[in-house]
Amino acid sequence: MIIRKAQRGDEQAILDLIKGLAEFEKEPDAVVNTAEKLAEDLFDNELCEALVIAFPERVIGFALYYMAYSTWKGQILYLEDLYVLPEYRGTGAGSKLFDKIVNIAKERNCARMDWQVLDWNDDAIAFYERKGATIDKDWYNGRMFFPENEGK
Repeated sequence: MIIRKAQRGDEQAILDLIKGLAEFEKEPDAVVNTAEKLAEDLFDNELCEALVIAFPERVIGFALYYMAYSTWKGQILYLEDLYVLPEYRGTGAGSKLFDKIVNIAKERNCARMDWQVLDWNDDAIAFYERKGATIDKDWYNGRMFFPENEGK
């Protein structure tokens, strides 16, 4: 398994994995992003970054993240998504990908790393807790949607 920074040409594979994640999270119709927009945001606008894990040459997982800021702690890394194809779970792929993101956060002097996990995803919660993470159940997530801007 090889972990590498996403590069131009990976956008369709990443988008397919994003759709797989949406399906798993019971939101199969929620993804409106396109491969073109993803490439633009990753490589031109640099709004986010991604790692892919390949085995042997097939992209089997990804992690998409970006730098954020906590008024309490300073710079943080926000892990937007981490996903590995179901048939490659249990191979260590997800663990290697997560560890790489943790290392990036530390190398960039981040005070912490944040992400979300669905409350019914017991396997993911157990995975993160094994990695030493704390799952905070005290905060609710606020969200506002702007459908007129989707895909722009």
